[in-house]
Amino acid sequence: MAILQLEDGTLYTNLQDISRELAPLNIQLNRWAVGESQQLRELVSQDSLNEDDKEQVLTFLDGYFEQLQQTAGYQTRDLIVLHPGIPNLDAMMTKFDKIHTHSEDEVRYIIDGEAIFGFVRPDGSQVELTLQPEEYINVPAGTEHWFYLTPARRVKAVRYFTGGEGWTPEYTGREIHTRQVMTQV
Repeated sequence: MAILQLEDGTLYTNLQDISRELAPLNIQLNRWAVGESQQLRELVSQDSLNEDDKEQVLTFLDGYFEQLQQTAGYQTRDLIVLHPGIPNLDAMMTKFDKIHTHSEDEVRYIIDGEAIFGFVRPDGSQVELTLQPEEYINVPAGTEHWFYLTPARRVKAVRYFTGGEGWTPEYTGREIHTRQVMTQV
């Protein structure tokens, strides 16, 4: 269940309320079932996956990719697997934990674990959205945001791309007002 936290501490857990709060940013948020396949569930439950395992997971979930190809022109997808055992995980995450934009949409489908996206709204206020399994998000190109892991420091997410060149973070220099660490989700 997604959790949106406003700067004043207000929490929203209802998808409609969250969507309403994020509407000025044109962010799309949906729930997509991972499915009932025992083989897929076993793969997703592993801490780390080799390239063959990742491809199997992606193949199980390709129905969503095919929809995105037809409706929005997405060309490629990959599976990112982050966990505390990844060498240099903290250094890797510093690329995205500052306010930045991308020239392409940032699209993720969380299939395991959790992560937090922060957003700067048009009025300058900031919010943070904790995403959990079976949640899909599309952050439009040019949206000021940041990304980091919850204290569990683990997430598996399918990323969808229309190109690939637009994923380099372009830092805005704006400061994050407060970083919320969701300890109970």
